Amino acid sequence: MKLIHIADTHLGLAAFSRLDPESGMNLREKQIYENFLATIDTIIQQKPDALVHAGDLFDTVKPKTKAYTTVLEALERLHEKEIPLVIIAGNHSMVKTRYTTSPYEVLTYHKSEIKAAYKFRYENVEIGDTVFHLIPNMLRPEDYRTAYDEIELSNNHTNVLVTHGLATQLKDKRLATVAEHELDGTILSDRFDYIALGHYHRQCQVTDNAWYSGSTEFLTYGEIADAKGGLLVDPGKHEVKHLELPKTPMADCGTIRCAGMHPGDVTTEIIARVERACLPRYAMAQVTLDGMAREHGKGIDTKELAGVREQLLDLKIRVRTEAEESPVPLQQDIRLIDYLQEFDAFIGKKGLTGKQRAYIASCGTEVLRTVMDEHREMGE
Repeated sequence: MKLIHIADTHLGLAAFSRLDPESGMNLREKQIYENFLATIDTIIQQKPDALVHAGDLFDTVKPKTKAYTTVLEALERLHEKEIPLVIIAGNHSMVKTRYTTSPYEVLTYHKSEIKAAYKFRYENVEIGDTVFHLIPNMLRPEDYRTAYDEIELSNNHTNVLVTHGLATQLKDKRLATVAEHELDGTILSDRFDYIALGHYHRQCQVTDNAWYSGSTEFLTYGEIADAKGGLLVDPGKHEVKHLELPKTPMADCGTIRCAGMHPGDVTTEIIARVERACLPRYAMAQVTLDGMAREHGKGIDTKELAGVREQLLDLKIRVRTEAEESPVPLQQDIRLIDYLQEFDAFIGKKGLTGKQRAYIASCGTEVLRTVMDEHREMGE
């Protein structure tokens, strides 16, 4: 069995303010659709026996029409080459109650060979010499254990587990997103020949047999150093290789030491850094300014930067002052704000007692999660 493992494609995600002049669509959203279809073409060239998608196909539980039509086009291409798709629901595109229609239900009507697990329960499918054991994103953390206990491994097949959540080995890497559940370490059992994980956006190996493929795209600047792409897997031979896939580049143009520099010189250096990166049109870039007072950031010549900004999808300029441990962005898309992390940092500065902080954190986090759930349920 030769399979390709991808996850976290987040179709429908829109970011930044630039629009495509022809369609009027958010340009970042359009890029993600186009790169996804190019990814499918790249996967087809590899001639896998199956394509495994470990969750978060869509960015929201109520996908946009273009997100649906893009997936249907992908299914058509896979069907033509007789490549089956095995897919589970992740936290971003999982309905929040058992009584809401899942976006995955529409896909199952397609004539292609597709096995989609999205009904808050364990399911499995046999393809060739492999049995895929599927545990989608669940309503409650304890539901993973219930689903896992239903698994009966096949002695005559290769066994692959596909699930979505945060491995305990990465608990310090929590994404703080809607319905993020931690996976009990015992679920990542060495009894499986391979475990295909989704949710964590950096491609990485968690245990000897468990891998996150990572997201196929750079979805936030926090991922700028992450490996992106897919994984080419032979579970029977326990072989895993990185697979490069189409994506919009995101470049870190480094840190400019601003102490003693005139704002005009800082502007010139920003332009030089971006130009040296030789980025394709509508890529994303980040520059960090170190040792420059926050108010001096306003002195950067925005008119001078207009030329490079026009060539990019987005240019993020962060300012790190001597009094701050972490950089502060001069501009930020609200879609990319981690509200739970911001709230935690806010209460951490209020001089509260341990008991007060624990109480406020518990209540506030619950309210924020509820609002975020409702926001995604409405499809934004």
